[in-house]
Amino acid sequence: MSEEVSEEKAAPRPERAERPERPERPERPERPERPAGGGRPDGDRGGYGRREERAPLTVKGRLRAKARKKARKAKKKGFGRKKVCRFCADATVPVDYKDAKVLRVFIAESGKLIPARVSGNCAKHQRQVCIGVKRARQLALMPYTPPAS
Repeated sequence: MSEEVSEEKAAPRPERAERPERPERPERPERPERPAGGGRPDGDRGGYGRREERAPLTVKGRLRAKARKKARKAKKKGFGRKKVCRFCADATVPVDYKDAKVLRVFIAESGKLIPARVSGNCAKHQRQVCIGVKRARQLALMPYTPPAS
């Protein structure tokens, strides 16, 4: 019985109909010759200096150019200094659920945890802060919701 079913499924496909040939496109009119290097007849493109003719960029070259542009943009927006994990910098301050004053710094006004990229915590201490806040909330040392205003 299984052989009969497989024979029905394995029916040959109908052959495709051949596509009609496309009509040929009319030829484009010749463009007038432009001076090398730009839009003006004297060759000046209005920049600050002369540029040599470049070959078209490869895919890799375009990616590099895009990365450079992104880095320049980030450099403009960047912060003055790198953020440092306060728990790594000061080993005397432990991450403890009983110390709500330390943990309150890592809670936003909306009641959410502040992410590590904003607070500057390393991954290890961010996990400890997260667990500490959850424990403090369960023991009612910290509120789940923001204070009513």
